[in-house]
Amino acid sequence: MTQERGASIIEVIGVLAIAGLMSAAAIGMYNVIRNNQARKIASVELEQIAKNTELLMGMRDDYTGLSIKYLVSAGALNSSKAPIGGDDWSVSATNDGKGYSINLTQLSESECQYFTSTQPKWATSMTANGVKVTATPNCFSTRTNKVSFLVEK
Repeated sequence: MTQERGASIIEVIGVLAIAGLMSAAAIGMYNVIRNNQARKIASVELEQIAKNTELLMGMRDDYTGLSIKYLVSAGALNSSKAPIGGDDWSVSATNDGKGYSINLTQLSESECQYFTSTQPKWATSMTANGVKVTATPNCFSTRTNKVSFLVEK
């Protein structure tokens, strides 16, 4: 009687299917971890931007003229690159000049929900897509969300 060695094609396909599923799960977990890390880094950068803005302009209690370009030229920001989202972000003074807002644009729905889930200590209020953040954030399912952190004195 002859003894066969090796695996049948069905066994090989089964092993490849299991390996494929495990790879897909690992890639999915990697993306979740990477996105969460990017959001945490952005939160730290936003807090640093707020602190640097306070150090630079808080002494005179007037934030008129505040912009990303001004913060970069004064050394309060390393570059004009957005902490997260699109590069069409802004830092601007309120109408009366007594406060300022940091505005992030082109955020995904999950990024919008992340940033509006808890108000940072340095911000006095927040808006999502022009609506003041309450228990339920006003986040869209597209990458068109805008979150603003308002700091008023």
